[in-house]
Formats: sequence, C-alpha cells, structure tokens
Amino acid sequence: MTKKERFEFVLNYFAAHQPVAETELVYENPYHLLVAVILSAQCTDKRVNMITPPFFERFPVPEVLAVAQPEEVFQVIRSCSYPNAKSKNLIGMAHKLVNEFGGVVPSEVSELMKLPGVGRKTANVIASVVYDKPALAVDTHVFRVSARIGLTTNAKTPLETEKQLLKHIPTHQVAIAHHWLILHGRYVCQARRPKCEECPLTKACKFFQKK
Repeated sequence: MTKKERFEFVLNYFAAHQPVAETELVYENPYHLLVAVILSAQCTDKRVNMITPPFFERFPVPEVLAVAQPEEVFQVIRSCSYPNAKSKNLIGMAHKLVNEFGGVVPSEVSELMKLPGVGRKTANVIASVVYDKPALAVDTHVFRVSARIGLTTNAKTPLETEKQLLKHIPTHQVAIAHHWLILHGRYVCQARRPKCEECPLTKACKFFQKK
C-alpha cells in the first residue's frame, strides 16, 4: 500500500463512519476554549471539564482574569497538572488578550502564539475549532497514531508530523482529521496497549503488519 493509498483508506473510513468528530472539551465561546486548551496540557479533558465551570464563574471574561492574582487562579485550578505555571500563563494570556487584542481571541496561529501559555498546538486547536481554519494540532495522540499507521515517516517532532500530514490531507478535511486521530488514539490506538483486535484500520496500519 502506497502512502497515498494509506491516507485515502484512513480518511475514507473516518469520513464514512465518524462524520462528526469534535473536541471533548466543553466551552461556550473562544475565550472558554482557549482557557480549556491551556489547562489541558498534560491533563485529561475530563479533568479540565470539571475545573472550567467554577473557573468561569470566578473569571467569566478575560478582563476579570487579567487582573486576578496567581493565588486566586491556583485555588480554582489546583487539581490540574502544573497549576502554578498555568495560573501565571492564564493571567498573562488574559492581560495580553485585553491589552493587545481588545479582549477578542485572534484567529491567526501567529497571533495566538503571542499569548502566554499558547504554543503551536494550542494555537492550531483554536484556529481550527473556533475559526474553521485548516490548522492541524499535533498532540501526543496524533503524533503516536500517525507514526504507527504509517501516515508519517521518521517524524521526530510535532511540527514535522504536522507538515507531513498536511501534505496528504485535503484542506477541507484538515480540521476534522485532527479530531479523528485524537479520538482514535484516545480510545483505540492507546499508548501502552493498542486495541488492534478491534481497530478498523489494521489493513492500512504498518504497526499491526509488523506484529
């Protein structure tokens, strides 16, 4: 199977069997999602969804978060990973968002990456989920699944993975492909014990064929 055929097989399967694939983070507006994605680093979506309701009761808009003290934020997000660093980043993000972007979450990846706590992965999530741009965020699931199946070859970094995937995924499918790969990695192609016996992609999977 050529790489082109492998991409076609994988994308066609997901398009037919999982036409709707979305983030599992709960949010109501771009500010909410930005906070949630920052919190989600090294933390499960389930945990983030438990933290965000009380967080947004306390800090409903970036203008309120921008003037908060790190200790205040820490108390609300303490159950997530790296709460000290994330408290400072969230306040810094809100301050910059208010003072440089008028409180409006920007749509361009380059602009989003100017915000504290926002790396390329987070910026791509916001750009694709909120603004429907063909941006592809590479987290640990996307990185692992892409390499195992054989969609990427010898990619050493998330950026290399992103570039290789974008060469072969049609523009109109980029945003949803991000969710397809994440969900497949989260529930089927898991890190320690991939569920190959129930995976529908084994025909195209290099990892399975080497077993």
